[in-house]
Amino acid sequence: MNEQNPEGLRHIRRALLSVSDKTGLVDFARSLRDFGVELLSTGGTARALREAGLDVRDVSDVTGFPEMMNGRVKTLHPRIHGGILAVRDNPEHARALEEHRIGPIDMVVVNLYPFEQTVAREGVTLEEAVEQIDIGGPAMVRSSAKNFRDVAVVTSPDSYPLVTEELKRTGGRLSLATRSWLALNAFMQTSRYDDAIFRHLSEVLSVKSAEGEPAELQSAFTITEFVKTDSATLLLASGEAGPGNFSLLLEKHSDLRYGENPHQTAALFTLFDEAGIARAELLGGKEMSFNNYVDADAAWQLVCDFDAPTCAIIKHMNPAGVGSAPSLQEAYRLAHATDPVSAFGGVVAFNRTVDEPAARALTEIFTEVVVAPDFDERAVEVLKSKKNLRILRAGEPRRPAGLDFKRVTGGMLVQTRDTHRLGREDLKVVTRRAPSDEEVEALLFAWTVCKHTKSNAIVYARAGQTVGVGAGQMSRVDSVRIGAARAQLPVAGSVLASDAFFPFRDGLDEAARHRITAVIQPGGSVRDAEVIAAADEHDLAMVFTGVRHFRH
Repeated sequence: MNEQNPEGLRHIRRALLSVSDKTGLVDFARSLRDFGVELLSTGGTARALREAGLDVRDVSDVTGFPEMMNGRVKTLHPRIHGGILAVRDNPEHARALEEHRIGPIDMVVVNLYPFEQTVAREGVTLEEAVEQIDIGGPAMVRSSAKNFRDVAVVTSPDSYPLVTEELKRTGGRLSLATRSWLALNAFMQTSRYDDAIFRHLSEVLSVKSAEGEPAELQSAFTITEFVKTDSATLLLASGEAGPGNFSLLLEKHSDLRYGENPHQTAALFTLFDEAGIARAELLGGKEMSFNNYVDADAAWQLVCDFDAPTCAIIKHMNPAGVGSAPSLQEAYRLAHATDPVSAFGGVVAFNRTVDEPAARALTEIFTEVVVAPDFDERAVEVLKSKKNLRILRAGEPRRPAGLDFKRVTGGMLVQTRDTHRLGREDLKVVTRRAPSDEEVEALLFAWTVCKHTKSNAIVYARAGQTVGVGAGQMSRVDSVRIGAARAQLPVAGSVLASDAFFPFRDGLDEAARHRITAVIQPGGSVRDAEVIAAADEHDLAMVFTGVRHFRH
């Protein structure tokens, strides 16, 4: 890209149009013609353009071969793919174009045979489905998307307005940013298309093993899901992740003994581009179970949200105890003291390399799993003395970003991950009394633990140690009661965090009964004034965060 062309603009002089969905086709082709673009086309697309009075050159005139085999073969030819794939500033490519009399193609407008619509019809036959497997279309789409630096690929009528507007603004040229987005969208479309074919044929074809029994498909496979948003805005933004169009590649890692319950089958799959618990190395102990992975991930995500050396003990995806201290041994002691009963049989996570003292402390009770970035040699020896203890090395602690998925019947909910971190500067004091520095430290600690607790979530804490946890209740005031009732440490003098606002003052009144000193909550209730008044009556310091952390 030179200084005279900072946007990487490319003139569109020749376009190939071959579409099954002809929505908006004629108007788009007219806009191309107005910029002097030569139109190449095939079959029904060429016929529709001619009937609209547009001059079109048949692809068969370019290739020197007629369309044949009922249209199965028409664009699979060097004079088509050479024109698409040629890198414009490559001298060798330029010589090949000249030698073989191949004209460059600057835009490919293709949408694929309607396979999904066809197989959705009741009573569709296998032969009908197979005839809707496009071959030449995906080949052209992939060729032009691969050469996005020189070629624009348009795979949906939804993109016609964006392309037309930019052509008008630039005098018949398209920017590299737009060509890049179009290419990404094209690869997404072909991925979805291939997945639809795979899923349908998997249902209707009988796959047999050598013994005649159904064969298991054990290899990697692609699941493609889409969330409808303005993908142009998403992909052209400055690298911001969001739930736009995407392709999700999963690779089978291992079979699990069973799922959440023994009557359920299960397996572990890894995301090809994401680190985390699924890729953690098992250094010792029994094989991981489905529930082990779920709890280990919850524990790992929690400790990765802390900068100080931290230990979390998890039971059923909720924190039984969390501690932060200069040493991991002390952090574990603080976490364990929160709820020694629930800690038994728990999953433990650390955000630092585990040393021998921490390992010895951990082995004093039965623990299912311990996960950490790494373990020193003596720690591994100590931990392996508990033969059933699963030891997971997870690598560098990092807060997961990107997208989060929740399966519902018939679909998938997709959202960006909750990566928000709260700082002192984000706190808004709303009561007469402001929290002390020590209380602020405790509030921030409690808030981070609360973020990783099932809603409705209440966490009592002191600086660096949880005191009591009320999780997953239908009523917030019940979570307040349960968190205090289950506390093994003195609640008096602790602070309280709530993952969402208090809808009534009863939650504050109940917490004050246990002589807490400060509260952190999002605020935003229509009864905030009533709740603030209750805090003032009890001489509690209360801060609002303006951020909610529901965890369902």
